[in-house]
Amino acid sequence: MTTPQQPPAPPQNAPQHPQQAPQGAPAYAPQHAPQAGYWPGQAPAGGPVGYVSPIPIRRATLADALLSEWTKIRSVRSTMWTLGVMILLVVGIGLLIAVAYSSTNSSLEHTSPLSLGFFGILLGIVCVITLGVLTISSEYGTGLIRTTLTACPNRGRVLTAKAVVFFLLTFVITLVSTVMVAMVDVAMLGDRSAVEPSGAEWLRATVGVSLYVATLGLLALAVGTLLRHSAGAITVMLGVVLLPLVIAMFMMGETLEGLRKALFQYSIPNQMSAFYTSAADAVTEGPTGWDPLWIMLGVAAAALAGAYASLLRRDA
Repeated sequence: MTTPQQPPAPPQNAPQHPQQAPQGAPAYAPQHAPQAGYWPGQAPAGGPVGYVSPIPIRRATLADALLSEWTKIRSVRSTMWTLGVMILLVVGIGLLIAVAYSSTNSSLEHTSPLSLGFFGILLGIVCVITLGVLTISSEYGTGLIRTTLTACPNRGRVLTAKAVVFFLLTFVITLVSTVMVAMVDVAMLGDRSAVEPSGAEWLRATVGVSLYVATLGLLALAVGTLLRHSAGAITVMLGVVLLPLVIAMFMMGETLEGLRKALFQYSIPNQMSAFYTSAADAVTEGPTGWDPLWIMLGVAAAALAGAYASLLRRDA
């Protein structure tokens, strides 16, 4: 009786077969799937089919848009230059006027020392207008607006985030500058004026005028959204600020006296001067106190409503 032959044993130096990838996995894939996901078609029973990302997915909110706009506005050079020049104008001119008055022994008579801050803030609004327009018009000029609206398809949220970030930034910068100028002017010239500023006058000359300037910047933002062109929108805003006053100066006829007074009283420079008037100033016509702020809020709200409608209906 013969015994069956045994199969020959493999040689000891035979190459080992490489471990095969799971069935259905691509040929270039690693031997083991990542722990956070699955190979296509290899998900557990009842689970999703395909690779599952470990990154959590959630809905975008207004806070995300605010953070995005804050990152953009603080990282561009135009913000640094425009706000830097604004601070230089407001603070520099306010301090120069105070030094000039203190060196000439001039008396302010019935004028409050707070009113000297008007000249610097009047020039500073040009910088605010420029930044307000560039906040959105620069994105149209470079094409970045397409990326912005792709990342956040909710166009109303985009414009709201831009308006909130710009308003708060401008208000804070203007408030710090006006408070600094007011404190220096009162400290240097308070003994030369017969008018001691009250708490209400301090509030109007700092918080009130800062709110007005920031709201004027929102108007510039709305015009930039409507026109989508930096130079054109800045030109329109400069016309809004200066043109009524210039036209009123050249209206000499008696028949145009009513229109001339209205243009002068409701021009933006004259409205800003109302924040610096004191109880001793005899102001009988035109907006006084906080009235200019309510007027500017109404105009800016109407312009922003038009900007929202334009952004929603027009292509990027």
